[in-house]
Amino acid sequence: MSWVQSVTQCVQSGGTLASVEDLAESHFLVEHAYLHTSKTSGFWIGIYRNVNGQLLWQDNSTLDFVNWAEGQPSEEQLDHCVELSAFSGYWSILPCSSQKGFICKKPKIHPLLFALYLFTDAKKDKAHGHVNMWILLTLVLIILLGMGFMIYFLFKIKTQSETEREARQCSTLLEYSHVLTGRGNENDSTNDKEKNEYSAV
Repeated sequence: MSWVQSVTQCVQSGGTLASVEDLAESHFLVEHAYLHTSKTSGFWIGIYRNVNGQLLWQDNSTLDFVNWAEGQPSEEQLDHCVELSAFSGYWSILPCSSQKGFICKKPKIHPLLFALYLFTDAKKDKAHGHVNMWILLTLVLIILLGMGFMIYFLFKIKTQSETEREARQCSTLLEYSHVLTGRGNENDSTNDKEKNEYSAV
């Protein structure tokens, strides 16, 4: 693909052409790019020249690390793009219309956003993406409803247990008060009998 087509593909997949921030990242890219050398010997990366001729990364990261091949970059090739050699890892300037592979770099995202991205992948047609979005929203709704019912039933069980405990306490108090009241009445009737006996004498 040309550099412009590669940029488009990366943007559609949620990334940009790769920026290379240090030697370790360069080695990592070369190791993985080397696996695809049967298809191409070079891969587009995200360096470009702005209108002032300044080299910049497409993802706006700082251009602190460079790994140019000998004699690169040339000032006369202002309208050219940059490839990473799959064999050496060095960078070279080529015409942007050259057919090369490309390396995309996506920003790190939160797992939940990653799951959302999977359901709305830009490579899929819009109708399929909408169906997946509805499936995701339905699953989230079912999970939220399930959690709501669980909280409701736990609260209901807790309040029901408290109500039963209070009812048992009231019942115990009532029984105790009846026992006390019943004994008091027996004593009163005994006293009444004794009074009656004394009065009859």
